Amino acid sequence: MENVIEINDLTFSYYEGVEVIKNISLNIRAGSYTALLGHNGSGKSTIARLIIGLLVADKGKIVVDGLELNQANLYAIRDKVGIVFQNPDNQFIGSTVADDIAFGLENHCVDNKKMQSIIEEFSAKVGMDKFLDKEPTHLSGGQKQRVAIAGILAMAPKILIFDEATSMLDPKGKAEINELIRKSKEIIPDITLISITHDIEEACLADEIIVLNKGEIYAKGSPKEIFEQGEKLMEIGLDLPFDYKIKAGLKSHGIDVSADDREGLVKEICQSK
Repeated sequence: MENVIEINDLTFSYYEGVEVIKNISLNIRAGSYTALLGHNGSGKSTIARLIIGLLVADKGKIVVDGLELNQANLYAIRDKVGIVFQNPDNQFIGSTVADDIAFGLENHCVDNKKMQSIIEEFSAKVGMDKFLDKEPTHLSGGQKQRVAIAGILAMAPKILIFDEATSMLDPKGKAEINELIRKSKEIIPDITLISITHDIEEACLADEIIVLNKGEIYAKGSPKEIFEQGEKLMEIGLDLPFDYKIKAGLKSHGIDVSADDREGLVKEICQSK
């Protein structure tokens, strides 16, 4: 697959002499699901803000869907990229669910009659069609994130970035949004998903994981390739998914299992008795 995002020799500092992104180069394939994984301060959210032009790099080049990020191309690039931020309260714009989903469509001058059908379609896709007249104060954090996702998907972006979108949610809300992230590929089959997270279980859902540490790429590969480097991840303060912890624990007791998922582990353990 071709690359939909290309980042070359990217460096960024919030303060002079303090680099938070240090000469990073990476590519993200069109239609893929990539997780940028790292602890707080690793630079992962800064990369998201650089991609959509909220921050300006000190040096380096960013190309999004064939367009180099610069002042001339900024708004064309933003039309291609949607982003869901961490705090759902900070991104709810409309006075009702319907108004919030309509906001981006209105900015794109979508016809009112067509807009209503789009609002109904995408609110249903995220399970919020029964709440169209509700005010944001009556919604849970997870429901607000669903509305934010519906509003972005309604504009059919090529790239959707989730910037710590589950970090302020309770376990139920987190599970619901993770499921919706997966479902986004069904709603828009060719969409490219980028999840910026320090949640190991969330990163497991991706096709590829890029681990960041102190503004540099620390590791890159499939979830299996990344999490098999258990000790290397723990050296920078990251945990392992529960399934990989079980596998490592079994190995330390002389029990080798090949499965990487919970169901497979249970099956192998039962068969070994």
